[in-house]
Amino acid sequence: MGWKPSEIPTERRRNCMSQLAILGGPKAISSPSPNLFRWSEVTSEHEDAVLDVLRRGAMSGTDVTRQFEREYAAWQGQTYAVGFNTGTAALHTAMWAVGVRAGDEVLCQSITYWASILPVYSLGATPVFIDIEHTSLCIDPDLLEARIGPRTRAIVVTHNMGYPTDMDRVMAVAQRHGLKVIEDVSHAHGGFFKGRRLGTIGDVAAFSCMSGKSFPIGEGGMLTTDDAQIHDRAIAFAHYERFDETIEEPDLAPYRGLPMGGTKYRMHQMSSAVGRVQLRNYDQRMDGIQRAMNEFWDLLEGVPGMHAHRVSPTSGSTMGGWYNPKGLFAPEELGGLSVTRFCQAVKAEGIDCRPGLVYKPLHLHPLFHTADIYGHGKPTRLAFASRDVRERRGDLPVAENIGKHVYGIPWFRSYDREAIARYADAFRKVVANHGELLAGDTGDAPSLADWQNEPLI
Repeated sequence: MGWKPSEIPTERRRNCMSQLAILGGPKAISSPSPNLFRWSEVTSEHEDAVLDVLRRGAMSGTDVTRQFEREYAAWQGQTYAVGFNTGTAALHTAMWAVGVRAGDEVLCQSITYWASILPVYSLGATPVFIDIEHTSLCIDPDLLEARIGPRTRAIVVTHNMGYPTDMDRVMAVAQRHGLKVIEDVSHAHGGFFKGRRLGTIGDVAAFSCMSGKSFPIGEGGMLTTDDAQIHDRAIAFAHYERFDETIEEPDLAPYRGLPMGGTKYRMHQMSSAVGRVQLRNYDQRMDGIQRAMNEFWDLLEGVPGMHAHRVSPTSGSTMGGWYNPKGLFAPEELGGLSVTRFCQAVKAEGIDCRPGLVYKPLHLHPLFHTADIYGHGKPTRLAFASRDVRERRGDLPVAENIGKHVYGIPWFRSYDREAIARYADAFRKVVANHGELLAGDTGDAPSLADWQNEPLI
């Protein structure tokens, strides 16, 4: 469906064609709608659950956490769930649980939160970065095999901004080469890939539940799997007080009583209490978010320069949590307008719109090139490596340039058609008048795609 301004109601069309606010015109959004963005909701149920933990003096126990684990596993449709104090801790443990050890390599996309891959350093393993797809912002499965070596052990995939990674293609590569797959579902709680819940397709999944995520419990993480060995290893690695319980893997039995990872990653009981309440109506809340976000993009379908970062409604896949949602920007459709200038104009209309991604290419950061964290006398990335896998600038072109082609959009937490239409019209207004922005366009800053650190190799 093409963009047809004539189909917009007269008053809204007039607003779209009025002078841009950045040039002195009226704001499109003069009075924000805070209820559209309120998250997370705190109810009396949340309060009662937390107060129960406090009053029982059970803040450092595991009874509430174990209940939460059972309920989370049932919701995921998986056999096991283990609670953690952060998503980072869950990812760290997942890596060890699938067998990542010193000298091994782990493949991961360069555009992701650092916790998706950085914990491998503490295991003596080596990160190997893969470029992303321009449309999904997820790992490009077609590039995996070229980076696989004799010591490759696992693949970490992040469902970036809630967009499901193409798991069929990832799993096909993993199965051909005998690799384990770790799903980082921190952005995509409750999402689906072709009818299968995200986190259930790989060997193990890790979730972040910090307060900014779509499944917020204050701070916390979760690990889920159907593999008994991975579950037992997760307990052995970071849950010493549960390691004395039945562990089926004989190789672990002699080490009961102490955490094999030298860590204590137990989830806080108050976070678990909040999580149990969140589970009760999370799917219902997500239905509202799905409806609102898809409504926004439906209203903007065909608008030049703006392309939706979402899955097809007929694919059997869903966007999960729509965490930190983005749009894909096509400057060539707007006379070469930079995404920075575009966002400045949208922000002047009353919408917090920021250029680029939250994440910058990890493969360009000095921590993955020169840092000797543990005093090995060489870069930590090479400490136990059998080959030098460090990427050079230009090796991952999509990741290095994607910042100039992405912008932030409102993250609607509830559905209000009229209010959502006003926000969509603000973007339409900027596009309709984009020619007036070209003269003052100074282009995109290098910081959109690069780290402000020392030059790299």
